[in-house]
Amino acid sequence: QVQLVESGGGLVQAGGSLRLSCAFSGRTFSRYAMGWFRQAPGKEREFVASFTTYASSVKGRFTISRDNAKNTLYLQMNSLKPEDTAVYYCAASRVGTMTSPLGYDYWGQGTQVTVSS
Repeated sequence: QVQLVESGGGLVQAGGSLRLSCAFSGRTFSRYAMGWFRQAPGKEREFVASFTTYASSVKGRFTISRDNAKNTLYLQMNSLKPEDTAVYYCAASRVGTMTSPLGYDYWGQGTQVTVSS
């Protein structure tokens, strides 16, 4: 069974940076397509980044990467804005890269990112 554990969230001022990590275990990491999503209070979970595309709201500010030797997925977030405040989730798909959360089979528990103005 795949397990995903996010870390790296926190409180940051607008304009600051954070790097989120997602530790993958239980299966062969390199065989899974990975993505990042986020969910703000009262809103639906939304796509943030995959290895083929970014949400328009984060393009140019966020960068997704992975280290298959460390079984870890990353999300570098720069120039953070208050509207980036949300719980951030990493997700793994057996099928392939996609922007819909329905296409992902495994989810982490999430890490809170709060951006103050």
